[in-house]
Amino acid sequence: MFGLDTGLAIFLIVCLLLACFFEFINGFHDTANAVATVIYTNSMKPTVAVVYSGILNFAGVLLGGIAVAMGIVNLLPMDALLDSNPYHGIAMVMALLISAIIWNFGTWYFGIPASSSHTIIGSILGIGLAFYFLPGEIGGSAVNWDKAKDTGLALLLSPLIGFSLAIIMMFIFKRLIKNEIIYKEPIPGKKPPIWIRMLLWGTCGLVSFFHGQNDGQKGVGLIMLILISILPAQFSLDNKVNLQSVHANVDAIEKIVMSTDTTQFGKDEFKRYNDIKKHATHYHAAIEGKQFSSDVALAERFELRKDIVKITKGADKLLKSPNFAISSKDSSRLKAEVKSAKKLIEFAPSWVVIMISISLGLGTMVGWKRIVKTVGEKIGKQHMSYAQGASAEIVASVGIGMASAYGLPVSTTHMLSSGIAGSMVAKKGLKNLQKKTVKTIALAWILTLPVTILLSGGLFLLFRAIL
Repeated sequence: MFGLDTGLAIFLIVCLLLACFFEFINGFHDTANAVATVIYTNSMKPTVAVVYSGILNFAGVLLGGIAVAMGIVNLLPMDALLDSNPYHGIAMVMALLISAIIWNFGTWYFGIPASSSHTIIGSILGIGLAFYFLPGEIGGSAVNWDKAKDTGLALLLSPLIGFSLAIIMMFIFKRLIKNEIIYKEPIPGKKPPIWIRMLLWGTCGLVSFFHGQNDGQKGVGLIMLILISILPAQFSLDNKVNLQSVHANVDAIEKIVMSTDTTQFGKDEFKRYNDIKKHATHYHAAIEGKQFSSDVALAERFELRKDIVKITKGADKLLKSPNFAISSKDSSRLKAEVKSAKKLIEFAPSWVVIMISISLGLGTMVGWKRIVKTVGEKIGKQHMSYAQGASAEIVASVGIGMASAYGLPVSTTHMLSSGIAGSMVAKKGLKNLQKKTVKTIALAWILTLPVTILLSGGLFLLFRAIL
């Protein structure tokens, strides 16, 4: 397989299976949130709901692009972390996957709506921080802290936004829909009017689709981390992208950056300025006479990836610097050229997307009952009304959809469970919440990052010593 020896091939297969298993767990862990509302409002039978949600999750991954996936990949600067020993890459991805699975499976077992997004990102950060304890000078550069800050902020704000917007949505419902049946608790065994069912079908479908689009991409990102870690040469570059078209992007980036006035530059700006020049020169020389990555020797492909990473990352950093003096026209052009150059390294093979789609879709159809019971019965003191279910799902679908559009990973669990909590508060205030459940969910929210960071970091150091 890919020219690997038997041991490496076995580890590669194990890592791919673990990534699929994580996404499978993610399916019944997170998507239970989407089907809880239609099940507890008698709008859809449980078996129909989970199949419906599973199909839309599958579609969401297939049609969702790879912006969030690349956000996951970019949390770890692979160009800095990978070395000549492929087993070091295996230690990294095995620790990451095992720690994420342990926490996700454990919280599901106890019926706690914890965030799969928090889980995987905490595991990735744990790997990066573990490099502080290894010999060498990687240390703090083992984590892309700018990307980590953006990701952390998105995860931190998602439950607060879900809670607040659900209260507002309930207020809007009250003003626009005067039919009192939508605010009453469902009668056991009795279906609501068709217009209510259609509303809840639609909101459940949107949450499921956008969950696939956001969380499914995280699975795609995990697979790409595995492939780049174990097979850096084969999966460093998109073999469908013409190297000469990226050459034009790199040339334009270099010319714009070199045209700036450097008299106000500090040490960091000069480093990025010189890195762009150095790596652009190497890229130009390395692809001379070559059209696609298949024309480049295996040993040289990862170096080309490094060139593009350094050039695009350096340009992005300079664009944010107040000392980088270029016209607004050049700034816009530079952003466009950087985005275009990234297409060579920001990709996912179709088989990866399909594999994750199937794993997430199948996971959605099993194991959902534990989380559904918590979301449907244990957040509020009263049974969920139709309006409460719809408001929570509208808020969750809009929030997740917007985050996916900007390439930010957010927590479906936190968006929806906090939305349900907000809808309960909107009706009877804070006294309408079951404090024990809310405390448990909040505790899981607080503990997920530190626990997964420590677990993945510890496992990585252990595996690194063994392998």
